[in-house]
Amino acid sequence: MSAYFLLMPGIPMLFQGQEFAASSPFFYFADHQIELSRDVREGRRNFLAQFPSLATSEMQAKQADPGDIDTFRRSVLDLGERQRHASIYALHRDVLELRRTDPVLSRRPCRIDGAALTDEAWMLRFFSESGADRLLIVNLGRDLLLGPAPEPLLAPVDGQAWRLLWSSESPLYGGAGVPVLDAEGNWLIPGQTATVLAPGDSAAATKAKKVRDLREANG
Repeated sequence: MSAYFLLMPGIPMLFQGQEFAASSPFFYFADHQIELSRDVREGRRNFLAQFPSLATSEMQAKQADPGDIDTFRRSVLDLGERQRHASIYALHRDVLELRRTDPVLSRRPCRIDGAALTDEAWMLRFFSESGADRLLIVNLGRDLLLGPAPEPLLAPVDGQAWRLLWSSESPLYGGAGVPVLDAEGNWLIPGQTATVLAPGDSAAATKAKKVRDLREANG
């Protein structure tokens, strides 16, 4: 979902530390004089009591005191998690770089169309005036075999086969590796991944066409 969120046309709004899976909570805190601080604490508890899950006495007792300095300290980001969660940080960094530098994904505004592939997988096609379209396939379910998929939006650009441009399943992000795209159009899209495809060279397309023609000739 992170790649899908970061590649959409709108400006991605990341919550603080989201890009490296920060483990620190973010509490409501304030710095007031003692009397006002007491009123803020009670007002906060009364406000949260409108939510049934937070209205119980047990949850009310667990509410952090906005005026307690420890509430603020516990909310401070631990930037060392950029290294300890390096794979997650790298994924966000690389997708944002792709959004910024790719000649198609960086265009604003852009023309996009999409389709559902299964109940848990979908695809978006980012169209380019030059014909160098991009495909984004998001699969939140199990491994998905497109063999080949009947969805017209997955059709390759004329004279060019699809090639892998980016995948969240890369070992750089702690993934198990990315399967090579089948020349016949039988693609294995790993579960819980996002995949970005770009047009390849005409040689790859020619090979794919030969394979299809041979298959059709043999019945």
